[in-house]
Amino acid sequence: MSDEFENLIKPIRNASAPGTLAALSLAALKIGDFPRELRFGLLLGAIMFLSSAFFIFFFSIYPTKRTLWTSAAMTFLSGLFCLITSALAMLLTV
Repeated sequence: MSDEFENLIKPIRNASAPGTLAALSLAALKIGDFPRELRFGLLLGAIMFLSSAFFIFFFSIYPTKRTLWTSAAMTFLSGLFCLITSALAMLLTV
């Protein structure tokens, strides 16, 4: 019974990390009063992390689908790039 439960929880646990990063990006977007370009970068980063969470979730269910893994990696790296550039822009504008 424990092994079956672990197999059901594994996709949710795997997708929670990029989902948390998306939530943090949206929280920063909601709290701060930033210029339009910076808000666009934060929003794009949140969308990329949310997409990555979906790809990771479905890759955990269907591990033989190579396109899901590639898509998860590309969207995660894109989201990370957007948030890093947004953080640097925040440091320069504040």
